[in-house]
Amino acid sequence: MQPVIEVRDLERTFGSNRAVDGLTFSVEHGEVFGLLGPNGAGKTTTIRLLNGILPPSAGSARILGMDPTSQGDAVRSRTGVLTENPSLYERLSARENLVFFGTLAEVPIQTLEKRVLDLLSFFELESRANDKVETYSKGMKQRLALARALIHKPPLLFLDEPTSGLDPEAAQHVEQLIGALSQEEGRTVVLCTHNLMEAQNLCNRVGIMSKGKFLAVGSLKELAQELWPAKWVDFCFAKDPAPDLRKGLKSNPEVLQVEADGCRISVQLKSEAGIPMMIRHMAERSELLSVQPRQYRLEDIYFALQESEA
Repeated sequence: MQPVIEVRDLERTFGSNRAVDGLTFSVEHGEVFGLLGPNGAGKTTTIRLLNGILPPSAGSARILGMDPTSQGDAVRSRTGVLTENPSLYERLSARENLVFFGTLAEVPIQTLEKRVLDLLSFFELESRANDKVETYSKGMKQRLALARALIHKPPLLFLDEPTSGLDPEAAQHVEQLIGALSQEEGRTVVLCTHNLMEAQNLCNRVGIMSKGKFLAVGSLKELAQELWPAKWVDFCFAKDPAPDLRKGLKSNPEVLQVEADGCRISVQLKSEAGIPMMIRHMAERSELLSVQPRQYRLEDIYFALQESEA
């Protein structure tokens, strides 16, 4: 199956500023792909390029098999975009906003009203459906903007800080929605967020940007393996293992470091591939209760990459 997004050597300059600098990546059907990076890294410009809002200075992109430069209207009819600012009509009600944007997106009139009611209910706005948006809180506007992005059931969503301004319960609700859109409905999502825990929970892969370039692209496991190929593993025993066991580990060619603390021994292996061998080795020599390979968080990876670029 053809990727939903295919980007090759994409560039965009503004005078002497290269906002997007040679990006190459692809996003598969049903994937949640995270665009991460500090303010000014080029994330928003990239989204504008992929939706045909801006033409590229060089390179190419294919979105759902279309060229956003020459087929921008067709691309935008099949994408849903949530910008960092809700961009709603403040003097219209929530219902009127959704009807208006649904009409622009050519949602059939016979299904539009039900679609509007379903979205208002899902985002818990039905009790305020006829109130002007200017009376809404920031969180309510954010929920309505999400509803607007979904009104035409697009197969591809671009979400810029989708949980910004939401309370924890509402944010969790939106995260569950994004997961369901991908896993249950097969929609593709490009997620821009500063919330690294949110990205870790939702994204299949991420692209970490700085100054218009990708520092790295991949899954959490792939990026951690690339940065830290050696693997720490914590072994917990029923009783303090014999000193001979610890000494023997240090002479093992696959072992880089050993740390011992009572009934716990931590071993740094050259690679993840050595874990099964080490488990057998430990279990044969003492009563092993648990084995826990240390996991890296997306936050660890993000800051390690940004610091390497500084």
